[in-house]
Amino acid sequence: QVQLVESGGGLVQAGGSLRLSCAASERTFSNYVMAWFRQAPGKEREFVAGITRTAISTYYTDSVKGRFAISRDNAKNTLYLQMNSLKPEDTAAYYCAAVRYITPSSYQTYRTYEYWGQGTQVTVSS
Repeated sequence: QVQLVESGGGLVQAGGSLRLSCAASERTFSNYVMAWFRQAPGKEREFVAGITRTAISTYYTDSVKGRFAISRDNAKNTLYLQMNSLKPEDTAAYYCAAVRYITPSSYQTYRTYEYWGQGTQVTVSS
């Protein structure tokens, strides 16, 4: 059982930056593919970014490419999401997720993931 705890959310003005963190309880964190999803009120959970076990490859939804960067530190069992040039439409609860095995075509499917954090709220004011 992997426990994931997100932090770093908050209120920021449009154009600002935030860095989210996701701390994992599992010592074999490096065995897991990781991702960030977000969910705004009344909307479905949406894929934001994903990263392979050794960080060789990263994946992003089109709306955040060039603004967000996903990274991981396997020595610290921690996943990150650096968010720059934030927009009001980025407002959502952000969740980290983990799965042992995944195909490239499945990164954006939230049902693929085995473990989830409780979420951290990001609010971007205009």
